[in-house]
Amino acid sequence: MQDEAGKPTDLRGRRRREQRRLFGIVVAFLIVVGSVAIALAYGSSAAVLGLGCLLIGTAVLGLLWLILLLIERLAK
Repeated sequence: MQDEAGKPTDLRGRRRREQRRLFGIVVAFLIVVGSVAIALAYGSSAAVLGLGCLLIGTAVLGLLWLILLLIERLAK
């Protein structure tokens, strides 16, 4: 595939950028929407505790992301 300028398109680079962007969107959605939902349902003091738990969950997702990235690099 070629882009408009006639240069070859870096599909792997595009896929990596898209995956990083989507991962960031998922993390932001998890933290923001999760915190707001907890605050609306249980109040602000529960939202603080819930935010801590959401951040730990996000850290676990990030760790899994890094493990998969490492496996992908080792497979090359």
